Amino acid sequence: MRLSNIISDETILLGIKAQSKSEALREMVKFLEKKELINRADEVIEKLEQRESLGTTALGEGVAIPHCKVKWVTNPIILVGISKRGVPFEAPDERPVNIFFLLITSLEDPTLNLQILAMIAQLIKKSPELKEKLLQAKSPAEVREIIRRQEEKQIE
Repeated sequence: MRLSNIISDETILLGIKAQSKSEALREMVKFLEKKELINRADEVIEKLEQRESLGTTALGEGVAIPHCKVKWVTNPIILVGISKRGVPFEAPDERPVNIFFLLITSLEDPTLNLQILAMIAQLIKKSPELKEKLLQAKSPAEVREIIRRQEEKQIE
């Protein structure tokens, strides 16, 4: 399984406008709702905020992986969100977050949730140039291609 196979052009949000953590979560979830990929936005926002209340999902260095599990999702959804300005997200290094990997998985398969979180973390850890490349991307297709190429490099 690869992230680039789960991420689609319609799950990539360039130009996040939010200026706070809760605005960012809401903006990303509403984007998925508008694309008709989810239909219970309020429930997802609530679950994401509950998860954030346990501790931030910001990793530092401008990246966060907000995530939650819901009953009604059959296939995992990964939204890649990009904010050129950055969003305050209570990161350990106190830097704003520019790159979001928002993950929604099924309650029925907690192992898959952990596998995908680990894949995202590995991609970020092993690709120091990933953030800069994603910030320069001009289209969803380009974002997907950057992620695909970085995954390929890890396999080599």
